[in-house]
Amino acid sequence: MITRMDRVKGGFWGLLIGDALGVPYEFHSAAKIPPVEQVEFEPPKGFSRTYPGIKPGTWSDDGAQALCLLDSLLTCGKLDIYDFAKRLLAWYENGMWAVDNDVFDCGCQTGEALNAFRMGVSPRESGMVRPEGKGNGSLMRVLPLALWHRGSDSDLVRDAHAQSVITHGHPCNQVCCALYCLWARNLLYGIQHEDAFGKAVSVLRDVYRNNEFYLKELEWSLRPDDEAVGTGTGYVVDSIRSARMLLSNESYEQVVKSAVALGNDTDTTAAIVGGLAGIRDGMEAIPVRWLQSLRERDKAQGLLDMLLNVIE
Repeated sequence: MITRMDRVKGGFWGLLIGDALGVPYEFHSAAKIPPVEQVEFEPPKGFSRTYPGIKPGTWSDDGAQALCLLDSLLTCGKLDIYDFAKRLLAWYENGMWAVDNDVFDCGCQTGEALNAFRMGVSPRESGMVRPEGKGNGSLMRVLPLALWHRGSDSDLVRDAHAQSVITHGHPCNQVCCALYCLWARNLLYGIQHEDAFGKAVSVLRDVYRNNEFYLKELEWSLRPDDEAVGTGTGYVVDSIRSARMLLSNESYEQVVKSAVALGNDTDTTAAIVGGLAGIRDGMEAIPVRWLQSLRERDKAQGLLDMLLNVIE
């Protein structure tokens, strides 16, 4: 039986390893990705790596921002969006929680929003620099909130919304983050992944029952009752659909390799679904070769140890 702590560990490492696995393949089309069995931290010879100067096993902005969120939650004992925004800016400017303190990847909207925050715009408004922006930049980092949170479902939804608005203020982004957190929470309880998704949708409908603003985004943008078909792009709704589709794979390794095989936003797709698969399958499912090859793993382990002490 997989314990809750094993699921938390699996989710934590599942996100970071999925991110690192996808980094060398980012922006390549599916047709140019090597065969699934050859997808590793170190791509096969002859493959044109996206970041040739970045060593294999390096997490990117996805992992660094997720660690910034967890660091803020553990420091403040709550979601404090001003503190979190300051840590995101510290990442953006100085590489906080980035491997080698090297910020080699950053979404355009995230960069614009953090520049606005630096110039004095409130973190409650900075994410509206692109009012119609629907990238997956706030979804990719939100998993630590679900791993840490002990409040009600409504509280979790509220906090998922709040962490999103710093960089991605559109209600579609907020709803996707809330759905993902509820989905992850259900997986932590050991609920089968499709049932966990369905229960998350049901809870979210109940939370939004008196808020047509968010309910409309859930029903008409996400369309959660539709068949899960995703293509691994940076569109936040596609990220949710891709994750749901990819979780049909039986093992963590199959899930994240299949995420990379979709091409496009490979690191973020693998991080998003890798966190869920790690929760679903537990720590024992994380391949040892990847865990041992993950760069600056000890630094991340210290933060995980703090999380485990808080939630046990």
